[in-house]
Amino acid sequence: MLIRPDLASAAALFRQPPVTRFAPSPTGYLHLGHVVNAIYVWGVARALGGRVLLRIEDHDRIRSRRDFEAAILDDLEWLGFEPDDAPQRQSDREIDYQRALDRLRVSEHVYACECSRKDIGGERYPGTCLQRGVEEAPGRGIRVALDESPERFQDLLLGSVEQVPASQCGDLLLKDRDGHWTYQFAVTVDDRRQGVDLVIRGEDLLTSTGRQIKLARMLGRTVPPHFLHHPLIVKDGGDKLSKASGDTGVRELRAAGISPEEVIGRAAAAVGLLDAPRPLPAAAVAEVMAGV
Repeated sequence: MLIRPDLASAAALFRQPPVTRFAPSPTGYLHLGHVVNAIYVWGVARALGGRVLLRIEDHDRIRSRRDFEAAILDDLEWLGFEPDDAPQRQSDREIDYQRALDRLRVSEHVYACECSRKDIGGERYPGTCLQRGVEEAPGRGIRVALDESPERFQDLLLGSVEQVPASQCGDLLLKDRDGHWTYQFAVTVDDRRQGVDLVIRGEDLLTSTGRQIKLARMLGRTVPPHFLHHPLIVKDGGDKLSKASGDTGVRELRAAGISPEEVIGRAAAAVGLLDAPRPLPAAAVAEVMAGV
């Protein structure tokens, strides 16, 4: 599998310099996996002359915390990754999500769902409430029906990909039973609103891509973003790094006296962008992405 994208081919896809985003969730502190994503986001964007937006994805109102957000912003500044615009929070965009939902109601089958995760029993929703006529009310989710057509896209690292969202996840949940906008819905609305035409994220989110392309089209976005899904840092057992499992975080590395350049170099080496760990400043990630 390729580690670096073909930047010359990628540049030919854009009539103007691309707009991408770094979009952490403030449900914990940054770890080396986030640093890998920052390397790819800033590295590809800067190599293509593009812009990086910073979006705080706090759609999960229960787990998101402002102290985590402040720590994320502080760690990014310490690392040297500077966005090209002021940060935006999903929690400030309620009106945008409501307008998008209203738009879907006009042309698509939007319906209420009272199923819990336990009722569903897996990732794919079987359409239990599709024809039941459940009324929208507190404690009930909102879904949109998906057709059975496939979505095809060219990933800038993985090549040609085909997915059938209806088979993967069933009808898409837009708002959960607690009244929170879902990740799939919020990021699709955000990317359209912010003009993001290059989405760079880890391979763990690859399965989300087809459903987000389909949903974006349903919302009126005729040309979807381009996508790049990069490798993840994995532990010995094959699991990805996570906030919940207490993996080594940027703040712990800072406290141990490790420099920003050393942290970035460790992350880059962990996914094969460097042959071995060495100090790598944020300003040089574009050169590494280009293989210079």
